[in-house]
Amino acid sequence: MQIPEELRYTDNHEWARKEDDGSIRVGITDYAQDALGDIVFVDMPEVGAGVTAGEPLAEVESTKSVSDVYGPVTGTIRKVNGRLADAPEVINQDPYGDGWFVVIEPEAGATIDGLMDAAAYRTFIE
Repeated sequence: MQIPEELRYTDNHEWARKEDDGSIRVGITDYAQDALGDIVFVDMPEVGAGVTAGEPLAEVESTKSVSDVYGPVTGTIRKVNGRLADAPEVINQDPYGDGWFVVIEPEAGATIDGLMDAAAYRTFIE
């Protein structure tokens, strides 16, 4: 189970990475994609949509279930990974790379610093 040290994690199994420009790239963890099984569809938000921390921003459908993906910070969707519309299985294959979901422009003062670090997330999923 991969848990990259440089990322931050939510208790809903999303990961968040601060990009060089201050935006936040978001995806689901290796643990989450494994628990979901084969992902077959992703319902993504539109660029420009607002996101509230802790509220759903996308929906993932797998062969086992349908799950929400939650915003780790409050802000605005700046980019959406369009590749997932045609190839949702990329999330299973590369959850921390090509399987990212969105890039969020955080509102003033919003930060991922309060999210779990890798050690805390490891403990959380044990």
